[in-house]
Amino acid sequence: MPTKNPRLNVVMEPPLLYALSRLARQKGISKSLLARDLIGEALEASEDGYWHAKALERRKTWDDKKSLTLEQVKAGFRKAKKSR
Repeated sequence: MPTKNPRLNVVMEPPLLYALSRLARQKGISKSLLARDLIGEALEASEDGYWHAKALERRKTWDDKKSLTLEQVKAGFRKAKKSR
């Protein structure tokens, strides 16, 4: 089927191709569609790992005494809105 989306050729070992083929057949979808979905999931997982690491870094410098409550943040927004 023609598509306007870019294409990607991937070289993989036979066991990996076999597993991909088998799973695609079980799901009733093409290997290409399955590979696209799996790559998307892997990228999301990688991004989640990145942000988790960033959160752990920020936790080291967190100071409860300097943090604001939700009510304090809302009050600041209301005050800024009134001063416009």
